[in-house]
Amino acid sequence: MDTTSAELRTAEFLVVDVETNGRAGELCELTEVGAVLVGGGELHEEFESLVRVERPLSRGIERFTGITQAMVDGAPAPEAALARLDELLRGRVLVAHSAQFDRRALRQGFERAGIAWPDPPVLCTVAMARRYAPLATQRKLGPLAAALGIEVDVLHRALADARTCARVFCALFPRLCASARTVAEACSLLAPRRRARPGRARGRRVPREERPDLSRLPDDPGVYVFRDERGRPLYVGKSVSLRTRARAHFCAPAGWTERAEVVDYVPTASELGALVLENRLIKRWRPPGNVKLKKSDGYLYLRCRLDIPFPVLEVAPEPAPGHAINVGPVRGHRAAAELVEQLNSLFGLRHCGRGLKLREHPSAYGQMGRCLSPCLGDLDPNLYRRRLDEALAPFAGTADSGEHLLEHLERQMREAAEARRYERAAVLLRRRERLESLVGRLAGLLQATHARTRLVVAPHPTKPRFDAFWIVRGRVADWGALPEVGELVERTRAALARRPARQVGSAVPPDEVDEVRIVHAWLAAHEPPQLPLDEEPERERLEAWVAAATAAV
Repeated sequence: MDTTSAELRTAEFLVVDVETNGRAGELCELTEVGAVLVGGGELHEEFESLVRVERPLSRGIERFTGITQAMVDGAPAPEAALARLDELLRGRVLVAHSAQFDRRALRQGFERAGIAWPDPPVLCTVAMARRYAPLATQRKLGPLAAALGIEVDVLHRALADARTCARVFCALFPRLCASARTVAEACSLLAPRRRARPGRARGRRVPREERPDLSRLPDDPGVYVFRDERGRPLYVGKSVSLRTRARAHFCAPAGWTERAEVVDYVPTASELGALVLENRLIKRWRPPGNVKLKKSDGYLYLRCRLDIPFPVLEVAPEPAPGHAINVGPVRGHRAAAELVEQLNSLFGLRHCGRGLKLREHPSAYGQMGRCLSPCLGDLDPNLYRRRLDEALAPFAGTADSGEHLLEHLERQMREAAEARRYERAAVLLRRRERLESLVGRLAGLLQATHARTRLVVAPHPTKPRFDAFWIVRGRVADWGALPEVGELVERTRAALARRPARQVGSAVPPDEVDEVRIVHAWLAAHEPPQLPLDEEPERERLEAWVAAATAAV
């Protein structure tokens, strides 16, 4: 029997509430589901289950829901947790508070689990309250229940919220029955009356039988590639579980999903391997479905060409070749230009162009004490160069995150305060705060590119498999599945041979910035075993370290 044609008074309803990991779009995963069966205005059977997730939970979502990482790590897989809910939904009406969110999260969870979505009729208790309880101005679940005289003990847990929502539904159900005879009429009555936003093209939902075959994707880390009928890449993605993640794209279809004909994949032995490979493939192919990681332009460099006696700092889209100092890359021309202006004023560097025109009197910057005035023709180039080296020292790895720049400012502030130049001290204080923010943008990348050469072992999430990464000056010089000792020694020797000499102010090319940040963010978050490679290790030492590292993981 068609559920929508059933009499509303005799229909059965399943009131459902879900908790998620708090992420948006296809990254949203269920962490808990709760359901209460309602019939005849009374609450009957209940169901509750935690759900194992693919990505770690944030501390914020743990505090908000009380669901910890340890709880979901030991929870049933989505396939097991949602199979029972699938049975309960068959032939019944789905009821939820803010039902659009719960329905979308459930549908996406069913897609991930490979279970056909039963597509039940949906009723929303927020819409019911808006129509039948207009004096209840606060329509969040807790305040709404309190306005209807329903006691609430626990919030933000699936079964407790489902019980509260079921009681709200039962309180408003007689008024709904007075307005609608069948389930279809009730759904039509409570359906949202929102206009579609102009300019937002949404993809067509692809039926399951028309989708690419995803059954051969493994439950391992790696990269998957959706292609059109001519084999052209449409979308490149990565996951620690290829099969689960690839399914999720059809939950919230984009413009490319309806053109996807085949999917192929490249498995890796670690999540880090999947991240690196995804970044490289996106930059190589630039698929239309990908938004992030495609662009390497937009970066700027602070550079100083040392081919003239009194060099100047400048902002340019490319690092300077030859004998030069390069800082960056950085995002945003305004921030880069401001950093140059701050450094020039703090250390008395030139504010003019490369061509130095001699003057009889100092420029305006010189009169304000913000330039050493080499244009007067009496300045020692060695003094100017010492000031330049001092200004660029934090970006050459000889200071920690520009701390000496801040100390320089604090010293000037103290001198101004002792001389009772309080306005000058206030200006320097504001400059210090701004400079700290500007230099902070570069700190992570600078730290990464000045890190020592090292060998990293990245583990598989669940299996005794490993990827090896040879990282030279913050960049991945070589990587792949952890080889035997003989090959490991040869590849270590080859990575060390490619190690460039440390150059002051050497810059990372724009197309390598994303990879440097991806690798070092992952290393900071996971702290895998790392072996410094200041010199080529002996075979026995390398073999012993690998054995200890793999055993520890």
